[in-house]
Amino acid sequence: QVHLVESGGGLVQAGVSLRLSCAASGLSFSSYHMGWFRQPPGKEREFVAAVRWISGTYYADPVKDRFTISQDNGKNTVYLQMNNLKSEDTAIYYCAAGPQGLLNDPRLRRNYNVWGQGTQVTVSS
Repeated sequence: QVHLVESGGGLVQAGVSLRLSCAASGLSFSSYHMGWFRQPPGKEREFVAAVRWISGTYYADPVKDRFTISQDNGKNTVYLQMNNLKSEDTAIYYCAAGPQGLLNDPRLRRNYNVWGQGTQVTVSS
C-alpha cells in the first residue's frame, strides 16, 4: 500500500526559505510521478511542482524561479525547496503520487491517486 507523509511546514516571514519533505512508502519512483499541490485559504487545490523519471521536472509559473522539486531515491523522499517565500504562498501543501506514463500529465490533479495529509505553510508579510 502506498503511503505519503509530508513534513516541514510552519509559520515563516516573507523572504525566507523553507523545505518540505514527503516520505513515500510502498512505491518506486521509476513507476510513479511525484507532485506537490497546494490549497490556499478559500481556494481550489492547485499544482505547484512535479517530477517524473522519464521527463524531468515541472513547475507552476508563480513558483518557477523560487521553488525546486527533487527526489532522493535512496531515502524514497521527495523535497520541495521553497525560496523567497511570499504571503501568497500561504497554503496547505500536499504531496501526491500517480502512475507514471507519457500520457499522464503530472500537472493535472486527476493523474494522481495517492495523497498525503498535507502540511500548513503560513507566510507573514
